[in-house]
Amino acid sequence: MIIDERMSVYLNSLDSGNGVFLDSLEKRALDQEVPIIRPAMQSFLKMLLAFGRPKRILEVGTAVGFSAVLMAANTEPDCQITTIEKYEKRIPLARENFAASGYGDRITLIEGDAMEVMQSLSGSYDLIFMDAAKGQYITFLPEALRLLRKGGLLVSDNVLQDGDLIESHYAVERRNRTIYKRMREYLYVLKHTKGLVTSVLPVGDGAAVTVKTEETIGLSENDRK
Repeated sequence: MIIDERMSVYLNSLDSGNGVFLDSLEKRALDQEVPIIRPAMQSFLKMLLAFGRPKRILEVGTAVGFSAVLMAANTEPDCQITTIEKYEKRIPLARENFAASGYGDRITLIEGDAMEVMQSLSGSYDLIFMDAAKGQYITFLPEALRLLRKGGLLVSDNVLQDGDLIESHYAVERRNRTIYKRMREYLYVLKHTKGLVTSVLPVGDGAAVTVKTEETIGLSENDRK
């Protein structure tokens, strides 16, 4: 836990839920050990959507579609959501959930490798929600910034690795060290790149919220530590 467990339980107890469909979908996902965004992140994301009122959203990492439906349910009817997923076993479930939710006409699921799909996209997005393989965030970043409009939000979930990120490299389990290194690099770049304003918050498993303040963002190897 990255915040006191009792505090987390209390804050989650204040939440009124997301309605019958999403609450049921969340329970099924958790029962099947499918990772979805945590309650604190759900609440935070809903607040960002209410404040920013995005019209075009790109999600990197669909899983079974919970967060895409959550975003559709908390945006205006003219908001369109594009979501990317490559894990073949989850794609049919996500499509079923989109259809059953009543928001299927507003959500477009693209199958394939996230990097390849992002490179094929054009236009600009008001909000990009990064919720895929954590070790790939730094790889996806240039394409995400290309697709994000000036003034848009990049929201990156699960950036604190349940607190591992503040530990010594040698205190982290060997199998998690590559992700640890890449996530620290990702956060460094978000905080030190001209044209990006980022706040890293202990929400859920950590959230980085980045505003793109310039039309073109230059990322150089010198920025990557």
